[in-house]
Amino acid sequence: MPAYADPAPKPISADTIFLAFELSGTSWLVALHAPDADKVERHRLPAGVAAEVLGLIARTKARVTRRLGTTPRVACCYEAGRDGFWLHRVLEAEGIASHVMDPTSLQVDRRARRAKTDRLDAQALLRALMAWSRGERQVCSMVRPPSPEHEDERRLSRERGTLLKERLRLSNRIKGLCAAQGIYHYEPLGADRRERLARLVTGDGRALPGRLAAEIGRQLDCLELVLRHLAEVEAVRDARAAQAREEGGSKLAALLRLKGIGPEVATVLELEVFHRHFANRRDVAAYAGLAPSPYASGGTSREQGISKAGNRRARKALIELAWLWLRHQPESALARWYRDRVGTATGRVKRIAIVALARKLLVAIWRYVETGLVPAEAAVRT
Repeated sequence: MPAYADPAPKPISADTIFLAFELSGTSWLVALHAPDADKVERHRLPAGVAAEVLGLIARTKARVTRRLGTTPRVACCYEAGRDGFWLHRVLEAEGIASHVMDPTSLQVDRRARRAKTDRLDAQALLRALMAWSRGERQVCSMVRPPSPEHEDERRLSRERGTLLKERLRLSNRIKGLCAAQGIYHYEPLGADRRERLARLVTGDGRALPGRLAAEIGRQLDCLELVLRHLAEVEAVRDARAAQAREEGGSKLAALLRLKGIGPEVATVLELEVFHRHFANRRDVAAYAGLAPSPYASGGTSREQGISKAGNRRARKALIELAWLWLRHQPESALARWYRDRVGTATGRVKRIAIVALARKLLVAIWRYVETGLVPAEAAVRT
């Protein structure tokens, strides 16, 4: 999960109850710090039962109110991951200050062997939440949970990415089975894959063994199902893009006006990046993991490349867009900047430069969708 910019801080008073959840598939461990006790409490709850969490919070609030005579506030956190944002929404609906923490932003012990248990992890989350609530924003980063509607919208591009990986896996599996028999030119993605399978001959001149042919046939069944699902997802994507072009006025329509940006890249950028507000160009580059990460200590100073700490889907789409930009926007200022920088170089120099171009493209396109300023000398579709 990518590290997003921290949401606006909520004031936390000294009589706040803090809870940190270490979530797993079997049970949830809750580390709790209440203002009426010095020690951190630990509670083991059944996984996925929000009523148990709300019950624990209600009992703790009643106890603190009885002992201190004031009604405490409650702040909770858990790590972003497999459990998504449903628990956050349940807590927020009950008026509880809930936060979803980026797990990669937590500082950890750098010893070669460090103890790691659910108890220690929950306590570390609790300490980070308390420090973050005091205003120490450097201790961790909090994710901005999407709305249920936007979370559902972005499934469009994410499902396609999953299907592409599955298509590649099945294709490589079939090619591997064929290669073991000396067959190197069979293409599972070809339209005539079934007909060619019946005519395959092994490297030593035998017909394809029956059980192997049956196994490849079943793998082709799976592959064809993936291809059908992929076509359905892409049809929905293309229909959405066509509607945006027709209606105009949206960020998706603006992206599609630029030559070199097709429905897939435009959809990824709209749903993964430009649905949110950025304060400046550094923020937008950091969100995509394209910000530089310098190393300067004592007399040592060097660049370590991009951070890769942001949205990996957006970063992948931007790298692809950078190559497409050179092909479809050769007369733009950014394409000329790339050619002047790279010259006749190859290999590593080109790879580094294309990432730099992707970062510049992201900033230029961000300004374009926010203000309407077309990237310098870029061509637009009429």
